[in-house]
Amino acid sequence: MTRFVDVPTMSRLVEHIGISRFIGELADAIQEDFINWPAFDKSARVANHSEIGVIELMPAFGVLADVETGYPVLLSELTVATALRTCATSLMAARALARPDSRRMALIGNGAQSEFQALAFHYHLGIEEVVVYDVDPLATEKFIRNLSAHPTLKVIRAASTAEAVRGADIVTTVTADKTFATIITPEMIEPGMHINGVGGDCPGKTELHADVLRAGKVFVEYEPQTRIEGDIQQMPADFPVVDLWRVLAGHIVGRDNREQITVFDSVGFALEDYSVLRYINSQAEAGNLGVGIELVPWGEHDDANDPKDLFRYTRSGKSRKSVRRIA
Repeated sequence: MTRFVDVPTMSRLVEHIGISRFIGELADAIQEDFINWPAFDKSARVANHSEIGVIELMPAFGVLADVETGYPVLLSELTVATALRTCATSLMAARALARPDSRRMALIGNGAQSEFQALAFHYHLGIEEVVVYDVDPLATEKFIRNLSAHPTLKVIRAASTAEAVRGADIVTTVTADKTFATIITPEMIEPGMHINGVGGDCPGKTELHADVLRAGKVFVEYEPQTRIEGDIQQMPADFPVVDLWRVLAGHIVGRDNREQITVFDSVGFALEDYSVLRYINSQAEAGNLGVGIELVPWGEHDDANDPKDLFRYTRSGKSRKSVRRIA
């Protein structure tokens, strides 16, 4: 049977584990997979872009399959899970690149990803206050309302991006407008900042001015994909970048000194989806969450396991009940 985790089940799973622990353990799982980077076959994601959005294989649901047989072990929602793996990836990068004594973060863009980013950096990196700004004041109000349950994090509302980033140790951009935007400009940059660029994730969409990239040391997940989708899409093909996995594996140094500007040009990569699905599957199994569904015939519980007889599945009486609670 395939374990099925829908949105209500994912909510119960996060609540059962606790969001802080979930993010922290997920960041560790992603880092473990990044350290084993050479063991994975990799390719840039296939995406269909249009004027109104993008259709990819990963945003709505995900499948974890057994390599030996191809059988789907897990079918999971991948919207809430993507939000969690995105902030966990940002955390993983910041632990390697930001100054360890960072305490103040600017958060530009207060939409669907914002709370996840704030909590990841608060509980696992020591961020004590977050200064927030969004062109939509209702988004900021939503953010403040949701974060009221976490009073140990001080939230400050700014009137502009420039005001928000002033004095910040870490600047996180999670904007949604699909344009060549310059949310962060060179005059906003201060020595030692770590810039966590999350919103630029498709062709034609950026958040950082080109001179911001030139001023810093830029780190990427998978360079062939980031050249197409990331902020470095606006740079020449030979613009230097550093593979984040090499830093995590200890092959090269991340931040060279306290005054250096570091930039994580994050677009999201399929390895992170694998990591979160692997984590969800293990935690759902441990918590006895999810239901079993029959996505493929001839499963381990099929009494008449004859791959030559597919026609019998056209008769409902020959097929077992399709959904059951996984023990």
